[in-house]
Amino acid sequence: MKLNQTFFNYAFTNSSVLVSLVSILAVVGPVVIVSAGFWDAISHLQKEPEFFWSPSHIVVYFGVSMTSCAAILGCMLLFKKSVHGSLKTGINLVITGSVVQIISGFGDSLSHDLFGIDGLISWSHQPLEFGLVLASLGSVLILKNREHTKLKVFLPFSIVAFLFFVTWLIFNLVLIFGHVIQCIQIYEIFASGCSIL
Repeated sequence: MKLNQTFFNYAFTNSSVLVSLVSILAVVGPVVIVSAGFWDAISHLQKEPEFFWSPSHIVVYFGVSMTSCAAILGCMLLFKKSVHGSLKTGINLVITGSVVQIISGFGDSLSHDLFGIDGLISWSHQPLEFGLVLASLGSVLILKNREHTKLKVFLPFSIVAFLFFVTWLIFNLVLIFGHVIQCIQIYEIFASGCSIL
């Protein structure tokens, strides 16, 4: 018991350990969210029942929780005034991205209650994706700042994740404005979105 308490005291007072936790959670959390989002889309395609506590949604919430934990730890670092420059900017982006994801998650729940199953394009999904972009950009900045440490192994992964999230958001925004191509075959997996717009 005393050993656990000593470890947690060390981990939460050592800025370097907190930065490591923030960066790892900020990279892995959004990847978990998007992976579960694809799982949820496949569930829609298979006409599985849609409800708030579906297994895919629970995994999404777990990913959001990871990003939220990164944001909370980032707030601790900001309150301690132990971070500056690009590291501070990265942490602020993780916090902002996490807040956007949480608000969008509640919006998505409300959207499901009001409209039922939604598609890829909805007023709650795109802000959520923007929150993913912000959090992942924050993790890139944090890891870039720490590339002289062991955390550098996560940097290529975080860059690829960030680029994927940006591409995904752009793809979705193009679909919003491209109503003619919205229901093409590649979009079939997200066909329920065609009925909502």
